[in-house]
Amino acid sequence: MKYKPLGRTGLFVSELCLGTITFAGGGQWSAMGSLDQQAANAIVKTALEGGINFIDTANVYSGGLAETVTGQALRDLGVARSDVVIATKALGPMGGGVNDRGASRYHLLTQIDASLERLGLDHVDLYQIHGWDPATPLEETLRALDDIVRSGRARYIGVSNWAAWQIVKALGISERRGWESFASLQAYYSVAGRDLETELVPMLESEGLGLMVWSPLAGGFLSGKYTRESEGEGRRANFDFPPIDKERAYDLVALMREIAGRHDASVPQVALSWLLSKPVVTSLIVGARKAEQLTDNLGATRFALFPDDIARLDGAMPAGSTYPGWMIERQAAYRSGAQAGAMPAR
Repeated sequence: MKYKPLGRTGLFVSELCLGTITFAGGGQWSAMGSLDQQAANAIVKTALEGGINFIDTANVYSGGLAETVTGQALRDLGVARSDVVIATKALGPMGGGVNDRGASRYHLLTQIDASLERLGLDHVDLYQIHGWDPATPLEETLRALDDIVRSGRARYIGVSNWAAWQIVKALGISERRGWESFASLQAYYSVAGRDLETELVPMLESEGLGLMVWSPLAGGFLSGKYTRESEGEGRRANFDFPPIDKERAYDLVALMREIAGRHDASVPQVALSWLLSKPVVTSLIVGARKAEQLTDNLGATRFALFPDDIARLDGAMPAGSTYPGWMIERQAAYRSGAQAGAMPAR
């Protein structure tokens, strides 16, 4: 297991992060998993023994129960607070009231306290906005996050599922106001879903934010269980998300199975290893229903794909070229490297 700084901070996190969306279950979350406390304890134990020091949850997972189960697991296993980095998120509805959702000051200050109570902690290490709130002024959200950090209830702040322009605008406001800035982005990325490479990756490289990847196995599609002949079982069978081009992805999985054979690895390990080869990636969030699944995921950190493996996977399902990306690339050629033209010799 390798450990990387979270963006431009001194906080080091493991390259795999344990996701807790499978904990507790109930309602819409039952499609993801419904692990009871004993099963969750086994997952957390396997993660820690495998070198993971990073755990991600959210207030909306199972209506708060996932946070409760996560906190109890840490206590049951006797985990020292300094040995684990805890991240949670807020935005989604946590009640029936009109103000029980969103990124308003009202909601965020209420929810950080509720999350800490459920986790049984006095602070989280990373507090993230779970998505974009069009109803709340950005300055209000950022000031609330700054107050949460200054109060000691969170050490760092991050964001999830925002567009590049939204993040850069927020960074500019925070810098101008002298407020705490985002340290990380949590976003969807997989070898079968590479949309973020167009706008978000250049932004992350420019601004130095860390990237936490959710659903690195494309909602289980890259588990190797799904083929044109068989849709398999599991999460995708009940909750077909995130969206992917399945026809191209079937061919991609066949290629991954071939590459896996070269490394005596599994298809999921190839999918994770491909992501770990990307410099922009800080940590991959992996969730599991069984300890055996998590153990397999941990195996992705123990080998590296060959350069030709990466090149073949890159070419199998590349990110689509969209405007203005293709125009920027074309015009940048005028000023980059040999394309810019060498100065005449003297």
